[in-house]
Amino acid sequence: MTRSPQAVGAAVRPGTPRRPAFTLVEVLVVIIIVGTLVALLLPAIQSARERARRYQCAQHLHQLITAVHNYELAYDVYPPGTLERKGPIQNHAFGYHHNWIVQLLPYFEQQNVAALIDRRVGVYHRNNAEARDEMEIWTLTCPSQAAPGWGYSSYAAVYHDQEAPIDTTNHGVFFLNSRVAFDDLTDGASQTLFLGEKIVEQGDLGWMSGTSATLRNTGIALNTTGRPGGAINWASPRFRRNADGEWGYPEEIPEPAAGQPPPQGPVLPVGGFAGIHPGGCQFAFGDGHVALLDASIALDVLQQLGHRSDGKLLSAGK
Repeated sequence: MTRSPQAVGAAVRPGTPRRPAFTLVEVLVVIIIVGTLVALLLPAIQSARERARRYQCAQHLHQLITAVHNYELAYDVYPPGTLERKGPIQNHAFGYHHNWIVQLLPYFEQQNVAALIDRRVGVYHRNNAEARDEMEIWTLTCPSQAAPGWGYSSYAAVYHDQEAPIDTTNHGVFFLNSRVAFDDLTDGASQTLFLGEKIVEQGDLGWMSGTSATLRNTGIALNTTGRPGGAINWASPRFRRNADGEWGYPEEIPEPAAGQPPPQGPVLPVGGFAGIHPGGCQFAFGDGHVALLDASIALDVLQQLGHRSDGKLLSAGK
């Protein structure tokens, strides 16, 4: 028995458009096209994000080098790299070790942090625990580096042009008890490195510590020291277990008894500069400009840039 045309028409709701369905082939084609577009766009998005992070990192270096120059205008010398009675500086959590960053705090809008610091005692003393460990200072952090926690710096000052202990006879601008003036930059401020990127490594003693944590040399090829992402050495003297068995900072590193030498710790290596931006490492020069130095820069040229007064002409390897 066949249905009449009227019966067939009655089975379809009046005014309802017919919706043609996608075939399986069409769905697969759409998925392939979308996947291809995502694969093409994702590297571009990642590259754009890295360019933005690199730009922000450069802005941090601009802030710090501007603070250095404002300090120099106030005191006629650049801030000391680190302060201690005598050298060489040992890379462990013992000593006075107030560094160039501590001196610069009021000059890059960190007056409140500066007010927390007790300069009568060393940076590892419990009186300085709040400023040392609990303050997030974004200017000291490269956004491309995975943050290992509060209290660290992604930037270091140049103390020497060779791998050597941090002492009073170094050739950079920021070293032990340094008082370098603008006129001491006989090679020219625009050809002298002041600040650069470094990676937070095992045993890093933090942003206040005038050790390898915030001072580096140009005697090592760029990006050959450090590990991307950073790492914390939980066996470092900076960390101990408290009464509850939790890891944390010691309340106080005891001073040696009168007439007794301080406990011996590692002096070398101090280390060089390293970043994780593609192609090189960012630096702030003495004239205030910031530039990315290629990771393949000739070592002798890098050493010349780290020396404030070697009197040599830069080679074409720059």
